[in-house]
Amino acid sequence: MKKIYLYGNWKMNLNRGETESFFGDFARELASSQALVAAMGKTLEVAVFPPFTSLAAAGGAIGKMKGATPILGAQNAYFEPKGAFTGEVSLPMLKDAGCTHVILGHSERRAVFGEGDELIAKKLRAALNAGFIPVFCYGETLEEREADKTFDVVSRQLRAALAGLSALETEKIVYAYEPVWAIGTGKSATSAEAQEVCALSKKLVQEQTGRSASLVVLYGGSVKPDNARELLSMDAIDGALVGGASLKADSFLQIYKAYAGI
Repeated sequence: MKKIYLYGNWKMNLNRGETESFFGDFARELASSQALVAAMGKTLEVAVFPPFTSLAAAGGAIGKMKGATPILGAQNAYFEPKGAFTGEVSLPMLKDAGCTHVILGHSERRAVFGEGDELIAKKLRAALNAGFIPVFCYGETLEEREADKTFDVVSRQLRAALAGLSALETEKIVYAYEPVWAIGTGKSATSAEAQEVCALSKKLVQEQTGRSASLVVLYGGSVKPDNARELLSMDAIDGALVGGASLKADSFLQIYKAYAGI
C-alpha cells in the first residue's frame, strides 16, 4: 500500500477551544484504531493547517500527544522576513510557532485576495530558503475547464512557480492540484480527471528539472470519505488536501480509513 499524505486546510474555521477539542477527538480516534496508529508516520502522513490564531493551541495539543503526531502547517505567509507589512505573517514567525509546512497559491488567495503568479513564486522561494516544505496549490476555474484550457492553466502556474528553482528545490515541494470549481462546491473531479492532471503535473515538473525523481502530488476539491478510495487509488495521486471534511477528526481520518479499508 502506498504512503498517503492527508493534509487538512481549516481555512477560517476553528478557534482555540475548538482546536483543542479537535485534537482531543483526534487522539481518541487514533487510540481506537491500531491500524491508524501503525500507519501514522509510515504509510500515512497527516498535517493540519489551522488559522494563525489557533496555531499556538494546535502546537500545544500536538506537543502533548504520544507517538506519531500530525505535522503543523500554516495557510499562508509573506515573503519578507519582517518589516512594515501590516496584517502579514512572516516565515520566521511561523517557524517560531512550530510550523514546518505552509500552503501557498491556494485558489482563494488568488481569486479573493488577488495574488498572482509572480507573488506566489516569491513566497515559494522564500519558504524554501527558510527551510519550509511548501504546499503549492494550482488549478483551473470552471470556465477554463469548459474552454478546454485546463492543461494550459496548470502548465502556466507550475512553470511560473518553479522558474529559477533547482531540481532539488522542486522535489521538496508538495504539489496540490485543486480545480477551483470543485472547492467548497460539493463537486469533485472524477478520479480519471484528477489522475490526468496529477500525472501531467509530475511530467511537467520532471521535464522542467530534467530529473525523474519521485514527487508528491495531492488532489484537493470536495474530498470526502465517500470518494476517497477511488481518488486515492489513482497512481498519480499521493494524497488529499482536504477542506471541510478536515474540521472534524472523525471525518478527516475516515478519508484514510476509506482508502485503506479500515
